[in-house]
Amino acid sequence: QVSLAESGGDSVQAGGSLKLSCVASGIRIHFACIIWFRQVPGKGREGVASVGGDGNTDYLDSAKGRFTISQDIFKNTVYLQMNGLKPEDTGMYYCAADLHLNCLNPIGTGAQADYWGQGTQVTVSS
Repeated sequence: QVSLAESGGDSVQAGGSLKLSCVASGIRIHFACIIWFRQVPGKGREGVASVGGDGNTDYLDSAKGRFTISQDIFKNTVYLQMNGLKPEDTGMYYCAADLHLNCLNPIGTGAQADYWGQGTQVTVSS
C-alpha cells in the first residue's frame, strides 16, 4: 500500500518561509520521481518542483531561486523549502509520486503521477 503524507502548510505573511514535508510509505523515494504540485480554486494545477531518483531537480520558473526541493532517503521523505513567499504562492500543495526514476521536464500538471497525497494548505497574506 502506497501512501504519501504531506505536512507543514500554514498561514504566513508575504516574505515568510515554510518547509513542507512529504513522507512516503510503500515506495522508496530514490526509485521514483517525487513532485510537489499546487492547486488554487478556479485555476489549474501546476507542478512546482520535482526530484528524481537520480537526484536531479526541476522547478516552476516562478519558484526558481526561492524554493528548494530535497530528499532524505533514510527518512524516505521529500521536503520543499519555500522562502520569500508571495500571495500568489497560496494554494493546496500536493505531493505526488511518478514511478519512473527520471522526472518529466517540464514538470507539467500531474498526468504522470501514479500516487497522490491528501495535500497541505499554504496561505500567504500580503
